[in-house]
Amino acid sequence: MHKRLVNHCTINFSIIPDGPILIKSGREGADPTNPDMEFVRTFHQGGWSIYLPGSSLKGAIRAHAERIVRTIGSDTIPRDNNDKKIWANDPLNDKYTYLKDSQNKDLPSHEIYHKSSFTDQMFGNTSIASRVRVEDAHPVDVKNLHIEERNGVAIDRVFGSVAVGPFNYQVCTGGKFQTKIHLKNFTLAQLGLIGLVLRDLNDGWFGLGFAKSRGLGTVQVQYNSATIQYPGCILDDENRQINLLGSENRWDWNYLLGVGEFLSESEAKKYDFPKPDKQDSPVRAESMDLGFGVQMKWEGDTEAGVKDLFMRGVRSWGKLLGCTTS
Repeated sequence: MHKRLVNHCTINFSIIPDGPILIKSGREGADPTNPDMEFVRTFHQGGWSIYLPGSSLKGAIRAHAERIVRTIGSDTIPRDNNDKKIWANDPLNDKYTYLKDSQNKDLPSHEIYHKSSFTDQMFGNTSIASRVRVEDAHPVDVKNLHIEERNGVAIDRVFGSVAVGPFNYQVCTGGKFQTKIHLKNFTLAQLGLIGLVLRDLNDGWFGLGFAKSRGLGTVQVQYNSATIQYPGCILDDENRQINLLGSENRWDWNYLLGVGEFLSESEAKKYDFPKPDKQDSPVRAESMDLGFGVQMKWEGDTEAGVKDLFMRGVRSWGKLLGCTTS
């Protein structure tokens, strides 16, 4: 199943520092005039510039996604047939033995996916690849970045004296960084969880980078656009429908479709994809470039824009939890 691509979502958004942020480079340079802790840098827009690595963003997103699913009040997803599955595994104690057979060999791919935790199905584990990809966040305009140096010390908690320092570190207090999150073969509940994570990041529930407990790392999230594509479909303008090639499956052209909609009942059950998995939306589908494939677009940081897409994903997330959302 994962060798096919049935749906793909790209979320384009900007990250704006709501205070000082620092993602350290991890090594000291040879120039003694530079601060002890420098921001990571890369070559961008014709020169060297600070940036937010996609790996750092993804790590923070995954950590908070796991925090959200553990907050629902149960370690397992309830099922009618007692086939319980954990929401998020413990990375320090989990040896993934449940993904092996009696001879310590990997199970078939569909069984590995089925038995993996909800967050592992999104972000991957030692046996399955991640289906979430986060791009590096580069500054929209390098000239608008505000970078400064600060001083600090580490206090001895026993004696109250200086344990380490003084030291100086570099922070960014202004500017705008743009990035994208890509999801492939996703369920609408998984899309809803990403929306909840970005909402909490914007509200300051968690931060990015160094010294988050000391006031650094808070940011604002500004949605630019979101695009969902169905590359194996074509648009029937006359009947206002989305048609799946090689199949009798048809949907109204304003339907948001999760991965389970493109699979047979047996295949969806084998991989643990919900079916049905669809939501109506005010956005009408259109043809992709070259007239092949179908896509839906949400624009702007408004209730009728990208937030509307996330709201509909959260509805499916609520159904998975056994509750309703409004």
